[in-house]
Amino acid sequence: MTDESWAGWYRDRGGSEAVVLTTDGQQLRIRIRGVDFEGESFDGLAPVPGTTPESGMFALADGALTDCVLEWDLPLPVRVEGILRQATLGCLLSLRRADPDLYLTLHLDGAVYESARAESDFAAALAAIQRVLPDGVQLQTCIACAFSDYFPAAGRGLSGGLACFRGAKDAYRDAEGGGEVLGLWDRRTGFVQEIWSCEEFEVRPAEGAGTGHRGAFPLEPSKTLEPLELA
Repeated sequence: MTDESWAGWYRDRGGSEAVVLTTDGQQLRIRIRGVDFEGESFDGLAPVPGTTPESGMFALADGALTDCVLEWDLPLPVRVEGILRQATLGCLLSLRRADPDLYLTLHLDGAVYESARAESDFAAALAAIQRVLPDGVQLQTCIACAFSDYFPAAGRGLSGGLACFRGAKDAYRDAEGGGEVLGLWDRRTGFVQEIWSCEEFEVRPAEGAGTGHRGAFPLEPSKTLEPLELA
């Protein structure tokens, strides 16, 4: 995967500054006040090994950034009546110790499509945007891909816990339900960010085989994923 960089802002009690977020689809990296942070999730950004920020420079919880706001824009591919286009996704993330808030806005052809103001994770926020998009407009990111799924268990993290099965496409195309996904789990290619996209994207089926554990995209707002009972 080729790195992408997204310009944005970081804010906390110490002030605000322009930053650049960089990702390869899996690992996130950001430099703030001369200190490098990295992590696989936006709520898991910790100083790189061997780095010790000055006391009081940042609020950290379990070693990761907290009590701060990150804001950035990124180009997001969408399909409009089957034609690939580039929209812009605005991301506003309030990282709080117990309960991060996420707000996404998709800008396309002069129109703005919004998630709720306080989504708990990227999967829910992107699903909210997909539900309000006009007919014929489809997000083309990993969360909407035919080869992605979450581990068959209750709950999911803020970001980065989405497994990619592009190395086991044919097997995943037959998967329906948590048990079948669990049987394929060790064949996953790796984990990806929900807002990432690659050239192997395929539209997720609306029902039946290939909907895996998490189902179609977007999930209905009332749908919850039941944990898989392991023997």
